[in-house]
Amino acid sequence: MSEFNTAAEAPSTLENQTMPDKNRAKLWTPARTSIAGFVVFTAIAYIYSLVSNTPIYWSGLMMTLILYCVIYYIGAVSIRNKRGKTDDMLVAGRAMPLWISMFTMTATWVGGGYITGTAENIYKSGFVWTQAPWCYSVSLIVGGIFYAKKMRRYEFMTMLDPLEARFGKRMASLLYVPAVLGEIFWSAAILTALGTTFGMILGLSFTVSIIFSAVVALAYTVVGGLWAVAHTDVLQLSIMFIGLFLTLPFAFSHVGGVSQAFAHYAEGMQGSMSLFPPLMGWKDPAWGDMYWNWWDFALLLILGGIPWQSYFQRVLSARDENVAMWLSITAGILCAFAAIPPTLIGIAGYNADWKALGTTAPENSSMILTYVFKYMTPDFVGAIALGGLAAAVMAAVAASMLSASGMAAWNVYRPLLKPQANQAQLDRIIKRAIIIIGSAATLIALSAKSVYALWYLSSDLVYCILFPQLTAALFYKGANKYGSLAGYFVAFLLRVGCGERLLKLPPILPYPMIHDGVVLFPFRTFAMLAGLITIFVVSYLTRNICPPLPLTNLHRKQAGEMSNISA
Repeated sequence: MSEFNTAAEAPSTLENQTMPDKNRAKLWTPARTSIAGFVVFTAIAYIYSLVSNTPIYWSGLMMTLILYCVIYYIGAVSIRNKRGKTDDMLVAGRAMPLWISMFTMTATWVGGGYITGTAENIYKSGFVWTQAPWCYSVSLIVGGIFYAKKMRRYEFMTMLDPLEARFGKRMASLLYVPAVLGEIFWSAAILTALGTTFGMILGLSFTVSIIFSAVVALAYTVVGGLWAVAHTDVLQLSIMFIGLFLTLPFAFSHVGGVSQAFAHYAEGMQGSMSLFPPLMGWKDPAWGDMYWNWWDFALLLILGGIPWQSYFQRVLSARDENVAMWLSITAGILCAFAAIPPTLIGIAGYNADWKALGTTAPENSSMILTYVFKYMTPDFVGAIALGGLAAAVMAAVAASMLSASGMAAWNVYRPLLKPQANQAQLDRIIKRAIIIIGSAATLIALSAKSVYALWYLSSDLVYCILFPQLTAALFYKGANKYGSLAGYFVAFLLRVGCGERLLKLPPILPYPMIHDGVVLFPFRTFAMLAGLITIFVVSYLTRNICPPLPLTNLHRKQAGEMSNISA
C-alpha cells in the first residue's frame, strides 16, 4: 500500500509508468484472490481424485476450502487503514481492541494440537496424564503475573529484546536458535497431523493436504502480519468451538448419554481420574519413578510454555502493562474451559462400539478426534468440526511463522547485518523470512518421519535453555553475557546428554532412574535449574571483567527516529 501511495504523490511523468501496477493491484483484491484460490484448489482436488481414483469427501472439502478462503480474506483486509509500520507487523501497533486481544491470547495455546492432544490423552491415559489443559492454563497465569507485565512495561518488540539488552546482540542471536527451531518444528508437527487427518476424512493425499494449508497460512500472514493472525484467530476459534459443541450430542447419542459414558469411563480408568498423582507418589508401587517423570513434564509445560515468541507477541501488542497481565490471566482461565469439549469427545470415543459403527478402533490414539467426527456424527456436522480443526491448526502455523520471522528480522538481521535498517526494509525481511520459515516447516512436514520427536527435543531446549535465560535477564540485575553463555552450554549438554530415543541419540551422561531404556529422572528440570544457577554463579564471578548491563529498551529511541523519517 505504501508503494501505491508514493506513486500517487509522484510527479505526473511517473503516473503512466505505475498505472499497470495499480491496475494489477485492483484486479487481485482479497475477495477475488480468495475466489480464485477456491476455484484452483477445487480443480486440483478434482483432478487428483480422477488421477488417483480416490473418492473425495466433497462436503467436508468444500467446507474446509470455504473456511480457508474466508480466513485469507479476513487476514488480507485486516491490515487496511493501519499505519503499515513494523510495530503493526509485529505487535499490531500496540493498539489491538480488547475483544480481539482476548481471542488471540487464548489462541496462543488453544489450537489444533491442544484439542487433538487433549482428546487423545483422555482416550488413552485418563485425566492424570492429560496435563496440557491445566498446565498451559497455569502457564498463562504465571506468565501474566510475572513476565507479561514487565515485558510490556519496557515496550519490547520481541521476546529476545531483554536478552539482547542484558547479554548483547550476539548472545541474543545464539539464543534465537532454540527459539526458531521450536517454532519451525511445532509448525511442521501440526501440519503433519493435519495432513494425516485430511487423508483419513477427506480422501486427499498427505502432501496435497499439507500444501493447501501451508499456502493459505503463508499468504495471509505475509500480507497482514499480526493484525491478520489476530483477526483470523477470532474466526478460527469460533468455528472450532461451534464444530466441537455440535459434535457432542451426536457422539454421546451412540454411547448412552454423558452420565452412562462417564461412569463406564471412570470404571475403566481407575487410578487415573485425578489431575495429580498421589502426594507421596514415589512411595506408591503403582507410580515409583514415574512420579518424578510426571512432574518433569508438568513443569516443562508450565514454565516451558512461557518463553515462546508467539505468546509474547500477544503480550506486547496489549495497550499497556496491566492489560497485558490481565489478558494473559484471562486467557489462562479460558484455556482451561476450552479443554471441556475435547475431554468429552475423548470420553465418548472411549465408550464407542466401533464395530457397530462400521469400523474398528483407531490403531493410533491420536486419531480419536477424527474418528468421532467421521463415524459418530452426521456428515455436515463432521465437516464443520473438521473445518474448525483445520482452521485452528492453520492459526497455530501462522502464529509460529510470524513469531520466528519477527525475531529473525528484529534480533538477527537488524543488529548484526543492518543496524540502520528502516521500517520498510525490516518489513520486507519479515515477509521474506515468513516465506522461508513457512516453506522449511512445510518441507519438514512432508519429508521427516520423526517430526514429533524433533519438536519434543526443540521444546525441551526452549524449556532448558530459554526459560532460565529470560528469567535471569528480567529479574537478575547482575546477569552478564559470560553467565548467559555458560548457562546456555550447561543446560544444552545436560539435556542432550540424556539422549533422545526417537532420534536414536544415545545417552552420554549416567542419569539414574532408567527403566526399559527410558530415563525417568527429571532431567529436563535438572538441566533448566543447572543452567539458571550457572548464569547466577558465573555472572557473579565475572562481574568485574564483564560488568552487567541494565535492562533497557535499546531500540525505543531508534524506532522513534525511524518513525519520524518514515513519516
